[in-house]
Amino acid sequence: MNGSSGTVSVPAMRLSEFFSPDAIALDLAAIAKADALTAMVDLLHAKGDVTETLRRLLERREQLGSTGVGRGIAIPHCRAAVIPQLRLAYGRIPAGIPYDAIDAQPVHHLFLIVAPPVEVSNLYLPVLGRLAQFAKGADIPQRLAELTTPAEFLALLDERGER
Repeated sequence: MNGSSGTVSVPAMRLSEFFSPDAIALDLAAIAKADALTAMVDLLHAKGDVTETLRRLLERREQLGSTGVGRGIAIPHCRAAVIPQLRLAYGRIPAGIPYDAIDAQPVHHLFLIVAPPVEVSNLYLPVLGRLAQFAKGADIPQRLAELTTPAEFLALLDERGER
C-alpha cells in the first residue's frame, strides 16, 4: 500500500517481454566498441537510415560517458525519433572487447535500449533501471556466460528480473 509512506508503486514489468528472440545474439561478432554498437543495432532489424542514426546516437552517448557498468556488462542506450517504440536487444561477446567500462574490464554482455523521445508508456527509464538492477546480481555475468539459447536468456530474465 502506498498510503503515507511516500513510496511509489512500480507497475509489474517483466523484462523478458521487451526482447524478441531474434534480438538476442549469444555470439556477437565484434572486436571493438564501435563494432559492438553496430552489431547491437543490427539485432533490431531496422532499415537503412534508422540503423545509421541509432549507431551515431549511441556513439555520441558513449562519448558523454561509457555505458560499461562493470563486471563485463554494458547498457548502451539512447532516445531517437526514428524509433516508434521502446526496443531492446542483448548481445554476448565471449572473448570480450575493450569498452572503457567503469572497472576498466572488457565487456562481454551488452543490453541495448532505444526509445522514442516521447513515449506514451514512459518505460525507457524504468526499463533502464531494471536492467541495471538485474546486472548487479552477483552471479549474473556467469549465468549470462553459460547461456546456450535465447530461450534460456529470457528464462533468466524472468527468474532474476522480477522484483
